[in-house]
Amino acid sequence: MKDFASEIHLIVLIPLALQLLGLVLVVLLDPYVGKKQRRLLLLNAVLIASLVAEDILSDYFLLQGDVPPLRTLVSIYGYAVRPLVLLLFCYLVAPDKKHTPFWILLGANALLNVTALFSHVCFWIENNQFHRGPLGFSCHIVSAIILLYILYLTFTAQAKRDRFQLIIPTVNIALVFAGAVMDTFIAYTQSGITFLSVAMVSSALFYYIWLHLKFVHDHEKALEAESRIRIMMSQIQPHFLYNTLSSIQALCRIDPEKAFDVTEKFGTYLRNNIDSLDQPDLIPFAKELEHTRVYSEIEMIRFPNVRVNYDVPDTDFSVPALTVQPLVENAIRHGVRIREEGIVTVSSRTTDRCHEIVIADNGKGFDTTLLKTADGSHIGVRNVQERIEKMCGGTLTVESIIDKGTTVTICIPFR
Repeated sequence: MKDFASEIHLIVLIPLALQLLGLVLVVLLDPYVGKKQRRLLLLNAVLIASLVAEDILSDYFLLQGDVPPLRTLVSIYGYAVRPLVLLLFCYLVAPDKKHTPFWILLGANALLNVTALFSHVCFWIENNQFHRGPLGFSCHIVSAIILLYILYLTFTAQAKRDRFQLIIPTVNIALVFAGAVMDTFIAYTQSGITFLSVAMVSSALFYYIWLHLKFVHDHEKALEAESRIRIMMSQIQPHFLYNTLSSIQALCRIDPEKAFDVTEKFGTYLRNNIDSLDQPDLIPFAKELEHTRVYSEIEMIRFPNVRVNYDVPDTDFSVPALTVQPLVENAIRHGVRIREEGIVTVSSRTTDRCHEIVIADNGKGFDTTLLKTADGSHIGVRNVQERIEKMCGGTLTVESIIDKGTTVTICIPFR
C-alpha cells in the first residue's frame, strides 16, 4: 500500500514540480515583467512548493501512525500559509495598494492555528486523527474573504482594460475556490496532494501569463506613444524655426538694422538651446520660457502693436519641450495681431493640485469645437495637449469667446 501511495505521489508531484520550475525560469528570464511582480511570483512559487511539500508530509505522517506533534506543526504551517499565497495574488492584481486589513486577518488566522499546540479551539490531532474545533474553519473563512477581495480588485483595478483580460484572474479565483470546496467537503486526492495545492500551482502559472500579456500590452502602448511624440517633435521643430526665420526675413525689408539685431539674438538662442529643441523628454519650465521670450521678442519687433507680458513666479517644474511657445505663437498669429493693442499674457502659479500655466490673449477668439476635428498632423493646440497628457499626465483646456479672446490653461501634476 505504501509503495502504491509513493507511486501516486510521483505521478502527481513530478508534473507539479516541473510546472513550478518552469514558472521560476520564465519569470527570471521574462524582460516584460516588472521587478516587483517578479519578486511576488517567485515568492509565490516558493510558498506553493512548500504547501505541496506540506501535503506530502501530512500524508506521510498519516501513513506512519501516531506522530501528532509533527503533524500538528505541519498542519499549522499549511493553514497559516495558504491565505498568504492568496494575499500575494492581490498584489499581482493591484500592486500599488497596501492591503493592510488583510495582513491583520492573516495574523489572526495564524495565531488561531498556533493554539492547536495547547488547546482544541482551532483543531487538534488525537490518535493521528484530525479533529476540527469551534474555530477550525478560520483559514477557510479568511481565504474566502481574500478571494472575494481579489474578485473585487480584478473588476475595479482592471476596469479600464479590455474585459477579455479579466477572464484569467476570474478563472483563477474559481479554481482556488473549487479546490478548497473539494478538499473540505468531498475528499483528498489519492496522491495525498490536495486539490487546493494543485489549483494554486495552476493559478500561479495563469497569473504569470496574465501579467506577461498585460506588460507586453503596456510596453507596446508606451512605444506607440513615444513614436508619436517623436513624430510630433519632428513636425514642431521645423515649424518653429521656419516661422522665426520668416519673421526675420520680413524685418529685412522693414528695418534691416533690427533684422541684424534679431538675427544675432536668434543665433545666440540657437547655440544655447538647440539641445532642447531636439529633446523628446521633459525640460525645465524656465528653459521653455527662454524659448518663448526669444520668439515673442522677434514677433514684437515685427508687430509693434503686439505685447507679450509675463507673470511667472512658479518656474520650479518641468514641461515637454516647445509647449508654451507654440501657444504664444498661435495667440499672436491667429489672435492678437489684428488688434490695435494686442496683448498676450503668460502666467504660472502653484495650485493645490498642480503647477498651472495660463496663456491668455485679447484676440479674435475661435470656435473651440474645431479642435476636435483637427487631424493628428495638426501643429498647434491639439499637438501640445497630447504631449502634455502622454509625457507628464497633465491637462490642457481651452476657453475662447469670439471677438473677446482665448485662454489656454495647462495643469502639470506635482512630480
